[in-house]
Amino acid sequence: MNRKTRKNPKRQRPTATLSAEEVAAIDRYWRAANYLSVGQIYLLDNPLLKQPLSLEHIKPRLLGHWGTTPGLNFIYVHLNRVIKKYDLNMIYIAGPGHGGPGLVANTYLEGTYS
Repeated sequence: MNRKTRKNPKRQRPTATLSAEEVAAIDRYWRAANYLSVGQIYLLDNPLLKQPLSLEHIKPRLLGHWGTTPGLNFIYVHLNRVIKKYDLNMIYIAGPGHGGPGLVANTYLEGTYS
């Protein structure tokens, strides 16, 4: 049996694309989460960059890992959109490791962590 004959047309659903406004909002949220995450990982002080960044603002020992954070933030923002859109009963679980700053950033942005 080849792939063509196995397809079930009843199972195919129309796909909806996001509007330009939705994509822009998701991108802004993702960038904000990344900014907050970087601040948590690298900065000891001056998170809003009210003065020029200097070595005294940088942590001597980094906690967290930037490599995992953008991906976790990406998943979080998209799951958040889907949960809200379809009123889903869902939870995003991530391990307590290097990605912690990403989860703190997202929960801060959505208002569940203050």
